[in-house]
Amino acid sequence: MTTNAPIVEEAELTRIVEEERRAGRTIAFANGVFDILHVGHVRYLQGAAAVADRLIVAVNSDESVRELKGAGRPVTGERERAEIISAIRGISWVTIFREKSPARLLAVLRPDFQAKGTDYTPDTVPEASIVRGYGGKVVIVGDPKDHSTTDLLHRMKKSPGN
Repeated sequence: MTTNAPIVEEAELTRIVEEERRAGRTIAFANGVFDILHVGHVRYLQGAAAVADRLIVAVNSDESVRELKGAGRPVTGERERAEIISAIRGISWVTIFREKSPARLLAVLRPDFQAKGTDYTPDTVPEASIVRGYGGKVVIVGDPKDHSTTDLLHRMKKSPGN
């Protein structure tokens, strides 16, 4: 039976990452809002899991989602989003971060790889200079960006019966 990845606070995650490094394991980092989970999210996260021994997924807090996406978002609260993400195969730990950008968390955890979706290139990832600055690598994973929570919400609003 598979168990969900633990949802951990930053201080505990920092300690865990240090232990994993001492054991010689590589760490990948992925992040996102993950408001309404769709196949693009799953493919992105499983692609991220494939690049390292362990995968951390950082989920945006409700407050940061409102700042990024506007009123009415998130549709699903941060604890529930984190729990759903924790159930995806290949994820080692989930954490919730408060800022709009994962830059500070990346600088603290210093993962070997920052995984971003195919809507980016290694040169357009906003945090790339931070990751490269400590010797990490930016990797692009997942399928083509054909899936979007925003598009899904628009389609749901337009569907008959709504």
